Amino acid sequence: MTDEIWKRAEIESPCVKICVVHPESRLCTGCLRSIDEIGRWSRMTPEERREIMAELPGRAGQLTKRRGGRAARMARQRK
Repeated sequence: MTDEIWKRAEIESPCVKICVVHPESRLCTGCLRSIDEIGRWSRMTPEERREIMAELPGRAGQLTKRRGGRAARMARQRK
């Protein structure tokens, strides 16, 4: 038996195993997909996947750095 049986001709997932959802954009900070896109990925057609893959580079600008949190509090205390 060969491995050819198990190979699938489909677009790979853009997942980089950094699964953190940005609180404002609601995109994964690792792969830049929405939760809905991640959940539906295995059921999408190759065309749908290609469309999303083409959009991903442009989504990086939607991720703004958070200004609050512990780092901001510590910086204010030092002043």
